[in-house]
Amino acid sequence: MPNRTNRRSLAALTAVPVLAAGLTACGSGNDEDVLRVAASPTPHAEILQYVKDELADDAGLEIEILEFSDYVQPNVATTDGEVDANYFQHQPYLDNYNAENGTDLVGVGDVHVEPLGLYSKQLGSADDLADGAQVAIPGDATNGARALQLLADNGIIALEEGVDEDAATVEDIADNPKDLDIKPLEAAQLPRSLDDADAAVINTNYALEADLAPEEDALLIEPSQGNPYANLVATTPENEDDEKVVQLVKLLQSDKVKKFIEEEYDGAILAAF
Repeated sequence: MPNRTNRRSLAALTAVPVLAAGLTACGSGNDEDVLRVAASPTPHAEILQYVKDELADDAGLEIEILEFSDYVQPNVATTDGEVDANYFQHQPYLDNYNAENGTDLVGVGDVHVEPLGLYSKQLGSADDLADGAQVAIPGDATNGARALQLLADNGIIALEEGVDEDAATVEDIADNPKDLDIKPLEAAQLPRSLDDADAAVINTNYALEADLAPEEDALLIEPSQGNPYANLVATTPENEDDEKVVQLVKLLQSDKVKKFIEEEYDGAILAAF
């Protein structure tokens, strides 16, 4: 697993929408020879740092990594041209973001899968959820829908028949036998919600930052095989065929990066190529 001290230091920063380092880099990054990439701190920026340290020089690629701790600003920065590409999201999230914001960002290469998990500080099993228990889930549309599907797949709730798996909301719950209080929250806040909520469905990047080990600590977890939520590199249509972006994707989808992911994250995340 990744260094736990690093996890705790990163977790302390998740309340800040954009990390200070990111702001500094955005303000000064105007070298056309440098590929500027926005990324979530864990594991995206860590994977990019491995590419930068171990692979980029031999490929003739100079990378500047800008860390963002939310799921909105990396796309804003990419659209505005503050960065050339980003690496933090999956295709359903990107599709929903484009639809809601009138943007046309494109995915240019899958890198890894982060299974969504249900966590609790109080419970030893999902079966221990009491009547009326509060369960926090991601507040964005696609990850919220994933969270509801995870609960439905494990018999905790039932969703309306035929509902779009990528668009389900709490309004689409057809059966809630334990009358759970399902509360959508901003994704970065979910680890902290465990101090108050009975359980929370947390994205793996935020789980790792909060020193949670998905394979050990999750009460429920999405299957990795066949998971459609691969995290990808995204950019603008104008940069889709840019030589630096193409080279970055090639490096991220290399055997060396696959081995790094396998060894560094010990099954918590998996290569998607």
